Amino acid sequence: MEHRFHNPILPGFYPDPSICRVGEDFYMVCSSFELCPGIPLFHSRDLQHWEQLCHVMTEENGFHVEKNCGNGGVMAPTIRCHNGIFYVINCNFSDRGNFIVTAEDPAGPWSEPHWLDDVPGIDASIFFDRDGACCIMGTGDVWPDGRGGMRQGIWAARYDVEHFRMAGEPVPLWGGAMAGVASPEAPHIYHIGKYYYLLIAEGGTEQYHSATVARSESLFGPYEGCKANPVLTMRHLGGRALIQNAGHADLVDLPDGSWWAVFLASRLIGGVSKNLGRETFLVPVRWELDWPLFTPDTGKVEWEYEAPASLPWQEAREKPVRDCFDGDSLAPDWCFWGRPYEKYWALGEEGLSIRCIPQALAEELRPMSMEVTHAEENFAPFVARRRLQPRCRFACKMDFSPKGSETAGIAVVQAMNHQLHLQLSQRDGQTWMELVQYTADYALPPYIPGFRAVTKREVLAEAPWDGGGIVLEMELRENDYRFRFGEEGKPLREFARADGAVLNPEKVGCMVGEMLGLFASGNGTESRNRAVFSWAEYED
Repeated sequence: MEHRFHNPILPGFYPDPSICRVGEDFYMVCSSFELCPGIPLFHSRDLQHWEQLCHVMTEENGFHVEKNCGNGGVMAPTIRCHNGIFYVINCNFSDRGNFIVTAEDPAGPWSEPHWLDDVPGIDASIFFDRDGACCIMGTGDVWPDGRGGMRQGIWAARYDVEHFRMAGEPVPLWGGAMAGVASPEAPHIYHIGKYYYLLIAEGGTEQYHSATVARSESLFGPYEGCKANPVLTMRHLGGRALIQNAGHADLVDLPDGSWWAVFLASRLIGGVSKNLGRETFLVPVRWELDWPLFTPDTGKVEWEYEAPASLPWQEAREKPVRDCFDGDSLAPDWCFWGRPYEKYWALGEEGLSIRCIPQALAEELRPMSMEVTHAEENFAPFVARRRLQPRCRFACKMDFSPKGSETAGIAVVQAMNHQLHLQLSQRDGQTWMELVQYTADYALPPYIPGFRAVTKREVLAEAPWDGGGIVLEMELRENDYRFRFGEEGKPLREFARADGAVLNPEKVGCMVGEMLGLFASGNGTESRNRAVFSWAEYED
């Protein structure tokens, strides 16, 4: 029976995939930026059906991450296995920078971070050669710019992985496929045949993103670029292509000898936006003239590929639509924005309760900073999960009686000032149902010096509510967002609609995708009041 891969293999905000194979098992990690817990780790036997085993970074192994602009935190991890030990190397912009964690079992527990204070730059990656020698690589201003200065490129150095320290000086390897190219980064090295192959991302992670490759007979070069570069991109198809932003790839070989690549790309929604963020896709790779040929025959990312017959195909597991919050812990789909140093949430007989702490969900967007503050108050009163498809529904049952400045409800969050809230609030002794939109316009993303933004708050609709338990629902039909509310067991009231295109992540740096979740806030005021969510539903 023929089986087919369907892209994306990990839908929703799961960018920067890195993959390794151990026997017949595949393991993959993705970036999580400012979400806590961080770095989701997945397992598969067939490359199509993935089960999340754990989060690599948790409160238990000292994970610190802050709610900021949405573009910070942890990004571009690499996973490798050597001599029975799993390694994940990454950079934490909310903490001390580059680090490695290890585990004997990929499901955990994972070690506390080994901080790589002597490893410069970003997008650090690790490579184990056939003889067991270890190399570390990263991105920095190491490549001559032709004008007497240096620009961004890829470096590598010998590494003592037993003691987590550099064992040699960084050696510049490659500046990318194009002269003056933007953002050569995310390096991976592979020793295949007689060559070392250096696979990187370049062109920036938006429409001009790509993957390029160079090779050398020596680990430290010199490297020659492939004349067919970029080996993976969708930029030549223009802004109307239904799949865009393809790049940041990692290679994996199958037991049958075939090769495949995982990478990030974005789906275009309604012809105008990429609200799902950067997702994980898969393409075949064929070797010709000792070079990797990505997605042969068509040269572009396809929605489907024939799966190798050698893979042990698995059946998809149906996830329950409703979560009644009746376990000892939250399901792995749920995350927080920033590490919740204050326990503002609790699971109990009534379900999930969220206390109205002073922190607001929507705030003025701050520039991304490389300065480590270890600010323990930088988290949001928000329990959320990823939006996975262009069409989906998210709903909950909530009990909440607002006082003063308190609000609670459900929200679509793209960044600190790109959000939609369906919420209960209080004004002049009356409880109100509101749909509130937060947006901002600016010329530069938050990781560029000179960033400035002013948040705009607009109430799109409001109606009085007499109190008691309430069902809140959002139905997202591509960029047509529909909001409803009412009593449980009765038809819900069609309340308001909004244009989801205003939350397009490319307005705010293109790093993350939409999160759908439950929130409660005192909005600057201390409160013991709580919103209780007896259930939440998500379905595509």
